[in-house]
Amino acid sequence: MKIAVLPGDGIGTEIVAEAVKVLQVLDLKFEMETAAVGGAAYEAHGHPLPEATLKLAKEADAVLFGAVGDWKYDKLERALRPEQAILGLRKNLGLFANFRPAICYEQLVGASSLKPELIAGLDILIIRELTGDIYFGQPRGRRSAPDGHFPGAEEAFDTMRYTRPEVERIAHVAFQAARKRSKRVTSVDKANVLETFQLWKDVVTEVGQQYPDVKLDHMYVDNAAMQLVKAPKAFDVVVTGNMFGDILSDEAAMLTGSIGMLPSASLNASNQGLYEPSHGSAPDIAGKGVANPLATILSAAMMLRFSLNQPQAADRIESAVKDVLAAGLRTADIHSEGTTKVGTRQMGDAVVAAITKKTITKS
Repeated sequence: MKIAVLPGDGIGTEIVAEAVKVLQVLDLKFEMETAAVGGAAYEAHGHPLPEATLKLAKEADAVLFGAVGDWKYDKLERALRPEQAILGLRKNLGLFANFRPAICYEQLVGASSLKPELIAGLDILIIRELTGDIYFGQPRGRRSAPDGHFPGAEEAFDTMRYTRPEVERIAHVAFQAARKRSKRVTSVDKANVLETFQLWKDVVTEVGQQYPDVKLDHMYVDNAAMQLVKAPKAFDVVVTGNMFGDILSDEAAMLTGSIGMLPSASLNASNQGLYEPSHGSAPDIAGKGVANPLATILSAAMMLRFSLNQPQAADRIESAVKDVLAAGLRTADIHSEGTTKVGTRQMGDAVVAAITKKTITKS
């Protein structure tokens, strides 16, 4: 099993190091190879996704990814910015299905900004289409406006596009996932004003007829954003487009107490996947040793389950995370009165200890 390890920028190097440490105590035969990506790759090679890094990712069974981005790169032309690395990996690997589970652990109910009764037992799976929509649609660019309220003024434009096959394949992923859960799918769109999402709604409805055991409902994205806060446990599987999924999954992350707890998996048709935390590179805290590595560690568990066919090893990691939280250890983002604040490395060490059945220390 070959894993491409791409730590990236900011806290990416710190959190990926802890996930690698956890993987190394599982007594599984991994070949792990590290490469630069994002701003680190731009500094070393002049491009955020060098050919060598892309080649490694294509050859690997799975990619363990940290995070990319830093404010100091904001003035670069868009094609050279660190964020283009993750977009390039998604496109070149065909990673069309993004799984973002939002689970509120019993021990973290108090860390959420919502009332405990609203989020206790929360378990939502957001499935985001990842290679279409406005992020990749053409044409895009800048020009002088040919019409509108201010003809001749500087104008920027992007194009939202979806084809029927793109919607069909992500819909099948959602319905199949729902069959393993509570058999409910909520498709989120904006069909009342966007032609793109009228097609989305029509196609998801057609695909849903092939899954009569799964209940399907539709919800406009603005209402979905509200309902996620009002009654989050009403959702099971949520399927939506690239941009809406980006926004809603971050909203769902905060229901659980911290985005530092949310893993993600991005898969292609052959289950090759890229696994990363849902948060970003957080350059403001990089190097301070305070970042929460649990989302990355849990992403490694998803990697074992989905791409490397090691579900028992995935279970061991997830169980160890629960044990660490039960022991009262917390990084700064989830710390509360009565718990023990630890740093990035200490949290990783604690998960390792839980896996190897050693005593979890609080220092």
